[in-house]
Amino acid sequence: MSRGSWVRALCWSAVLLDGFDLVVLGTITPVLLSDKVWGYTPSVAAAVSTAGLAGMTLGALTIGTVTDRIGRRKALLMAVALFSFLTLLCAFAPNAGTFGVLRFLAGLGLGGCLPTAITLVTEYSPQGRNGGPTTLVMTGYHVGAVITALLGILVIPELGWRAMFVIGAAPALVLLPLMWRYLPESPSFSRETATPALESVKSLLRPEFRRPTLAFWVTSFMGLLLVYGLNTWLPQIMREAGYPLGAALSLLLVLNVGAVAGLLLAGRIADKVALRPVTLGWFVGATITLALLSVRLPSVILYVVVLLAGVFVFAAQVLVYAYVGRIYPAANRATSLGWTAGVGRLGAIAGPILGGALLSAGIAFPWGFYAFALVGGLAAISVGLVERRTAGLAVRGGVGQ
Repeated sequence: MSRGSWVRALCWSAVLLDGFDLVVLGTITPVLLSDKVWGYTPSVAAAVSTAGLAGMTLGALTIGTVTDRIGRRKALLMAVALFSFLTLLCAFAPNAGTFGVLRFLAGLGLGGCLPTAITLVTEYSPQGRNGGPTTLVMTGYHVGAVITALLGILVIPELGWRAMFVIGAAPALVLLPLMWRYLPESPSFSRETATPALESVKSLLRPEFRRPTLAFWVTSFMGLLLVYGLNTWLPQIMREAGYPLGAALSLLLVLNVGAVAGLLLAGRIADKVALRPVTLGWFVGATITLALLSVRLPSVILYVVVLLAGVFVFAAQVLVYAYVGRIYPAANRATSLGWTAGVGRLGAIAGPILGGALLSAGIAFPWGFYAFALVGGLAAISVGLVERRTAGLAVRGGVGQ
């Protein structure tokens, strides 16, 4: 295998861990609640989930920034090792408080995986063709989610919920040695010219980068609000609309099937067309399909619209990462991706909160879809604020310029 092939394969595997983390709490929480483990309650479950997302936010901000200082290879190894070790410890948590702390610490490592992996993939992609490789690597996220959901069905009844965290840590036994042996450092990174972490962060708000930086932060916040809000509440909102449980759950599956198809399609188009109009178009598509879901539709049309919502919503957020990777130069690329992902994780926290508030108020249907459509529209506006002239910065610019 070539260096580029190893980079894509190993980064795909690292991103798969993010998919595991998205679903694992959903698979074990019903057991913790029904068996009253540690006196677990819905409010405790929400606190544990928020702790993990908070850890991911901080991890994306710190490890993503440190990556521009210590190198992509070392940062990704460190992130995977930290996440895997802390995930293993979750299997032996003695109480809910410890469990929440371990989830927060595991999130620190996991939060650094995504920006570092995308940075490496971007820097091993042909000039101007990082859209396809980035979206392809991000299919690992959804593959990981599907595998974890299936494992939950098979493993928990036989081995218990703690086994899920042992399984989640196990890939490191293979992945870390392979990364140590085959993962190269990025040709764009130079230790001799590496920028101090604080200077790299400051560079994001210099005049030449300020507008795209703020636009990407807003867009990422809105994009991950949609991703996590829909994955968390789509089945329940559909039940509020009068659909049976089986149909509501199957719609969640269709949503994620659309996500994989959308990632593959968006990447191919983005490598043939400028990323700006493709990303903008994908958020517009998300806005339209989410607005359509506010209407009671015939079953066949409903499934088609949910499939299209998956195509647009999930790939739109990944296109943001690809767009960031093309805008910023190597000197602060990982930092920009880390901060974009980190701010986006705040949206990941806000999405479930928004959906839960609307459900508690009894207005999740149709107002949940009105709200999500509005978020998609705001994301389209914010990504549209990235000026066309900034597209050359990655080629011309540098942190010191």
